[in-house]
Amino acid sequence: MSITSDMVATYRGPRKVIARLLAMGVREDRALVILMAGCVVVFIAQWPRLAREAHVTGQELNPLLGGALLGWIFIAPLAFYLIAFISHIVLRLFGRKISGYAARIALFWSFFAATPLILLHGLIAGFIGAGVGLNVIGAIWFGLFLWFWTSGLVQAAKGGERDA
Repeated sequence: MSITSDMVATYRGPRKVIARLLAMGVREDRALVILMAGCVVVFIAQWPRLAREAHVTGQELNPLLGGALLGWIFIAPLAFYLIAFISHIVLRLFGRKISGYAARIALFWSFFAATPLILLHGLIAGFIGAGVGLNVIGAIWFGLFLWFWTSGLVQAAKGGERDA
């Protein structure tokens, strides 16, 4: 399936998509590309908010964009790898047989699949600003992300992939 078809399918049943991704075999390059694509989308989603902030405060936009670039393209991937490692260790402590790769794919795909809501969040932050709408979209995004991630971890622990 194409990446957009998989993304839409994740909203219907995240476990099936994670199972399909894990059945493709251990490909660390695939995991990294999924994570980096998610980080790039989140970076792009920050543009309207940063433009609004620069306009309202009178700051230059380029330093704000540079800081967001540094944070989302260079630092956030390291944080995601750390979160995936911690989730892998915690699941192992609770007796779940899950590989590090499966933990990474579950986290990275969950993050990437939820990015359409991050784009909407960025648009609301840029055009409307802080308020109830921004908080609601943020909460919906977080809830979907957690649903995708826990479903992915359950599928991976059930037998998606265990050898890596």
